[in-house]
Amino acid sequence: MLHSFTRNYNDLSTEAGFQFEFFCDCCGNGVKSSFMESSTYGQRQRSERTGRLASTIGNLLGGRANDLGWALERGSDFLSSRFSEQSPEWRREQEQAFDAAQAEVRPLFKKCPACNKWVCSDCWNEDEGLCTDCAPRESSYVAQARSQAMRRNIDEAAETATVWQGKIETRTTVCPQCGKPAGKGKFCNYCGAPLGTQRCPNCGAQVALGLKFCGECGSPMQKSGKCPNCGFENEPGMKFCGECGAKL
Repeated sequence: MLHSFTRNYNDLSTEAGFQFEFFCDCCGNGVKSSFMESSTYGQRQRSERTGRLASTIGNLLGGRANDLGWALERGSDFLSSRFSEQSPEWRREQEQAFDAAQAEVRPLFKKCPACNKWVCSDCWNEDEGLCTDCAPRESSYVAQARSQAMRRNIDEAAETATVWQGKIETRTTVCPQCGKPAGKGKFCNYCGAPLGTQRCPNCGAQVALGLKFCGECGSPMQKSGKCPNCGFENEPGMKFCGECGAKL
């Protein structure tokens, strides 16, 4: 069983050789060890080449030479099957390669005495002798705090900033006449119907122009606004004449 100085590692070994990658417990960056060729794999390759050569000679000469080639090829197949099942020899090679990989990579990591994490040089605070999770570098922490304060100041200023000074008017988004999107103008882009609103003469609710009845109380919207005193034509729903002030 492989025993690593850090929990975060990955075995990249193949049948041809051994290689391992060890990861920083803080940032997750990995460091790969040098590739080490498997001697078991090399023996297998040489055996296969010898078997193929002997088989070729045997086909040419026949007889015992052919039998020799068949025997060597069979022995090569046997070694191949043992290797695919990870033979004890291959396991021993793997353990030795893993120990060598750790000896190669371990000097590139530091163990934090506060949290016991193994970290790379980028995540190690030399001044404090701790990882940057336990003791952030002062310059980096100050820069981060300034950036956070700047974002808060911008957000607070944005809350009180006046970014639009137009006149707010009540508009309908769907034309009450044709039922299509009305657009941004005072009249429908499709049928030309007016898009403003008027007050209900009964309840005072805002009702789109062109509607005959109030959607809030059901009262008719065509009540005359003509002043009985001066004859001025007021907007429907006005309670007093805009010309003389008489009650409508």
